Amino acid sequence: MDPRNVFVVGLNAFNRERLEHLRGASEYRFHGVIEPEAVYDTEIFPIEEMLNQAAAQLDAFDGRVDAIVGYMDFPVSTMLPLLCERYGTRTTSLESLLKCEHKYWSRLSQREVIGNYIPRFTAFDPFDDGALSRIGEAALYFPFFVKPIKSSGSRLGFRIDSPEDFSAAIARLREDIGLISEPFNFILEQANLPDAVRAVDGGFCMAEEIIGGWQCTVEGYVFQGEVVSYGIVDSIRYPQVLSFFYYRYPSHLPAHIQAKMRELTTTIMTHIGYDNAAFNVEFYWDEVQNRIWLLEINTRISQSHCDLFEKVDGVSHQQVSVDLALGQRPDMPSAQGAYRVAGKFFYRVFFVDAMVTRVPGMEELEALRQRFPDCVIALQVAPGTRLSTLPEQDSYSFALAHIWMGADSDEALLADYTALAESLTFEFEEIIG
Repeated sequence: MDPRNVFVVGLNAFNRERLEHLRGASEYRFHGVIEPEAVYDTEIFPIEEMLNQAAAQLDAFDGRVDAIVGYMDFPVSTMLPLLCERYGTRTTSLESLLKCEHKYWSRLSQREVIGNYIPRFTAFDPFDDGALSRIGEAALYFPFFVKPIKSSGSRLGFRIDSPEDFSAAIARLREDIGLISEPFNFILEQANLPDAVRAVDGGFCMAEEIIGGWQCTVEGYVFQGEVVSYGIVDSIRYPQVLSFFYYRYPSHLPAHIQAKMRELTTTIMTHIGYDNAAFNVEFYWDEVQNRIWLLEINTRISQSHCDLFEKVDGVSHQQVSVDLALGQRPDMPSAQGAYRVAGKFFYRVFFVDAMVTRVPGMEELEALRQRFPDCVIALQVAPGTRLSTLPEQDSYSFALAHIWMGADSDEALLADYTALAESLTFEFEEIIG
């Protein structure tokens, strides 16, 4: 039988190497669609142009188009249903995907079946001078969180503790929300939307009650209507700040909390009609109140978790996306990897803006890889990088490197990371004014 052709939107060398290690990979041929630079590390999303470019590449291919996949959030995630419908390949419907990605529609859908597990929320128009009063009428009071109806990563998300905070956030939103709202509205125009949702387009924002606790992510998929949650990853933050320290797999949450999160995941994904695609759902467990909160639903696997699953279970969970796109039940192993635990660490600096003048060289990195077998070190900066220009950063720090490691215990994992981090040398020049 001829190899099956799997097209990956934004395929880069890092992901191609992982894909070649999947079960059955010898029977597949992986092809890139759209250059990775167009979907990674950018804030410009000409989505109609990107769809036309992808279609031109696929139309020009001399062979079958057996599957189309992607691992990125917007705009890639929202492009997939349109491309798959055009070429007759498998993924979930555009409407079921938007019930996850349109934050207001997502909360409305969640409220219908798991209302006790979501925060209070309301939508508002950031160009409405009376927006703060209308948020108050919805019984949302300081502090609360605001974000666009559709965002990418943590862009344009703000904690609001006062009217002054709200005014500052509104100024930023009015200036920058069009970068997301215009391409997202193009996607909305392709979908069948209820009137209540159509009235709240990509130019609107959400205000939500502040929630928190032990954060984790349920990774899963739906195959022919069956919801399967195959792993839970913990998100550990640095002490006293909101920045992520590392992702840990498998989760340390109590078994009954994990079971309840899986149950809630099955309920909501079934309710919205999501099918034949991967997802991940982010939750909080508030230990003090013993309460579970659903934070958000993402319509993809988490790329950050790929190496964690490979180290612990034996294969990257890209296996799930590829198998589903080919119409197969995912062949995802469990506990067949070389390590009992794995983590993705964020090597950060906690200070104001600066210019990078030195990063670890190739020989230094290779020495660390020899010292810590199977570690993966992905530098996020280069000499001449200004920290404030880095995409997808939080308000408290800058991630200089992403580091994946595995170990046989949590203690060994943290000890190995500490030793590795102490051997990384970056240098900076402070920016004045």
